[in-house]
Formats: sequence, C-alpha cells, structure tokens
Amino acid sequence: MQRDNSPKDVLELCREHNVRFVDFRFMDFPGLMQHFTIPVTEMSEELFEEGLGFDGSSIRGWQSIHESDMLVAPDPKTATLDPFAAIPTMILYSNILDPITKERYSRCPRCVSYKAEAYMQSTGIADTAYFGPEAEFFIFDDVRYDNAAQHGFFFIDSEEGIWNSGREEYPNLGYKLRHKQGYFPTPPSDSMCDLRSEMVEVMIQCGIDVECHHHEVATGGQAEIDLRFDSMTAIADKLTMYKYICKNVAARHDKSVTFMPKPIYGDNGSGMHVHMSLWKDARPLFAGDKYAGLSDEALWYLGGVLKHANALVALTNPTMNSYKRLVPGYEAPVNLAYSMRNRSACLRIPMYSPSPKSKRIEFRAPDPSCNPYFAFPALLMAGLDGIQNKIDPGEALDKDLYDLPPEEKAKVPQVPGSLKEALDALEADHEFLLKGDVFTEDVIETWLDYKREFEVEATNLRPHPYEFYLYYDI
Repeated sequence: MQRDNSPKDVLELCREHNVRFVDFRFMDFPGLMQHFTIPVTEMSEELFEEGLGFDGSSIRGWQSIHESDMLVAPDPKTATLDPFAAIPTMILYSNILDPITKERYSRCPRCVSYKAEAYMQSTGIADTAYFGPEAEFFIFDDVRYDNAAQHGFFFIDSEEGIWNSGREEYPNLGYKLRHKQGYFPTPPSDSMCDLRSEMVEVMIQCGIDVECHHHEVATGGQAEIDLRFDSMTAIADKLTMYKYICKNVAARHDKSVTFMPKPIYGDNGSGMHVHMSLWKDARPLFAGDKYAGLSDEALWYLGGVLKHANALVALTNPTMNSYKRLVPGYEAPVNLAYSMRNRSACLRIPMYSPSPKSKRIEFRAPDPSCNPYFAFPALLMAGLDGIQNKIDPGEALDKDLYDLPPEEKAKVPQVPGSLKEALDALEADHEFLLKGDVFTEDVIETWLDYKREFEVEATNLRPHPYEFYLYYDI
C-alpha cells in the first residue's frame, strides 16, 4: 500500500497479475469499510479522475435520499492485490467526491485525514505527522448474540479461555490462560502464535511493515500485531487493511476476530495506543532538552491533547462498549496526565531509545473501534492547537497513578466515564477541529446526532441481561 503508482501504473499491474476485478473501498461514517467491485475491463485512466457514481444515501451518516448521487474516486497509490479473493482482484482505496463540484465530500472520513495533513503543512509547523497505532483484538472460536423485544444475550468462547479449564475436550490439556495473565506466554499456552504469524505474512505480502506480534494480557486469544509507523493517512489505510487481514485469516481457520474493546467481563479490554511525532524537512521536531528529552513543541503538543482530551475520546473511543474498558484496574489509561515510561498515564513518552528520531508521544486512551480517519486527524488538530497556542501541559506525574492516596488521586482528572459524557464534551469543545475546514460543523453535528440516536439512546432503551440478575425478584 501507499506506493508511488500512477493510474497508468495500476492498469499495468492489473495486466501483469492477470487481475479480473477491481474492488473500490471506502470508509463509512462510523468506521466500517465498504466496497463494490467492477470488471477490470471497465477500468481506465480517466476513471481515476472522473470517479464512479453510487448511492450515497445508503451509507450510514451520509446523504439524504433527495441528494444521494456521489462519486467514488480511487487512489492509485493504494493499489493492493486482494490476498483472499478466489479470482484475482485489485483493491483500490477511494475518496468520495461531490458529483457537481468534484470537491472532496466533507463527511468522507479519508478526505478529513487528507485535509488535516494539508492544514498541518499550511501552518508551517511541520510537513509530516507520523502515527503508529498498536491495535489489539480478540480471537474467538464461537460467537453468538441477539437482541429482540423479549430476549437479549451474547455468548463467546475460546479454546484458551480460563472458563474452559474444566470442559471435557478429550483430552483437555489444561493450558488455559488465566485472566490478566496472557502477556507473552509461550505455546502451548499461547495457542494463537501460528495464526498471528499467518496474519503477519499476509500483511507483509500486502506491503504493510510489521514490527512484531504477541499475545496480549487477556485470555480469549487476545492479540497484538504492531505496525511500523507511517504518515497519518497512509497508516490509517494500513490499519483498515490490518483489520481486514486479521478477520479473514481467522475466518480461514473457523475463528472470529473482534476489535470490540471490551467483550470479556473481568479481564483486560483491547486498546490501541497511538504513537505520534511531527517532522519538518526530514528533522524530528519532538526531540529536545526538556522533560524526557522532549522539545517545547512536543510539550505544547502534549498540552493540546490534554486540554482537548475529553472531546477527543468521543472520536478515539467512540462506542458504548469503549467505556467498559476505560475503567481503573485493567491497565486502561484513564488518568489525564503525562509521564515518561509510566503506563498508568494517558500520555506517555517512551524511553526505549536515546535517538532523536525515536522521540514521540504515546496517547494510550484510544481503542480499535475508532474510525482512524477521524481519530488520527483529531489528535493531530489538538496537538497543533497546543503548539499554536503554546499550551503548557503542567507538571508530569511520575508516580503509579493507580496507587495514589485518595487525596492525591482526586486531583488528577480522568477521561469521561461514558460515551454520553464524551459526546457532550465534543459538542462543547470542537473549535480546534474546525481550523482549515478539516472537520466541518456538519461533520461534528452528524457524528453527535448519529452516536446519540443509534448508540446511546438505543442502548439505554433496552433492558440489559444483568438487570434480570439484579432485579427480577425485587
């Protein structure tokens, strides 16, 4: 992905690999990849400029029925052979355009990411923003769920789940990971090692640079595969392909991958720590002689993220389920503070290397349910706002924030405790996102309306299974 292809190069790749279909992919508003497919005989160089028409009213959060016509314009730099298609197929990530003005559609998430990079360059602060997400996920063997007027349930299972330690498996060999003890065990306890390696092989085949993979802290096959950092839109593209690959490799083996943040009660959820750095003229801007080897720009960037953190989590942690992970006691970073090395703070400065090139900031609150084309630009805009206004992040907290005395802990602000609180914070604080027309009022309003109607209110209206446990005999 993200090669210097021209439209002509893409057509040549199609001929070289005997491609017979081309798959156009684009991200819907909440963050689920969409696609449609055309025969390769319909491809032309002109199509990259003119785009293809489709019905925008059928995509969540987009156009109304009376103005539904939209254009999808493929990006030749993203040409990738589909590793799972039975018939040779080329994947092209695409941007959405207005059919009349040919301008980028304001609600197209990928267009928002492009606008954020252009705005950053227009400020003169930096020319490149590097992002490195660490997305975690669960691998399950069986998943069932339903919710209707008279019932609601979910059931999940995993071959390595501790709840199966007494199951008759003929034989049950007993290698079941206990809650919160899944970090770095070797096989046979880590039963998913070969599966993750297969995922990594496919990622490399698709042009994605992978640094490592390992089992994560939770039971139930929780995993992490770390991607090498890249520029902001490029890494968002790779993250969406990462999800596609993880899900499809698992499906090959009759398993299911979920990026839902908190599917298992009583165990760690899945986060997505995001590493960020700014560069200009091939020079790292975050290295300096201040705290933890940071520059003034890095500290101001920290200040911007801390100032706008309550609003940011409405985009970086955008589901009702996200806030079942963001609770104390499960390694989730709920404290709005910064520190070097300390993983109990929301913002951490990794200290693995003294090299100026490695100097970066890690925001630990996000989770992999987010739409990266919204979440990453929002973080960038908050950091740029911090630099522009020289926002002081305050003193670092180099203590274990989980074990602070109650009187000290009360002074440390925390992230919102629910999606409703986060959305209210975004509604009150989003001016920094509107600079450069990166996010528009229309995008913010649509996000707030969609999340409130289809997630917050919809969930609040439905009885929860645990309510029967608490109240049925009252």
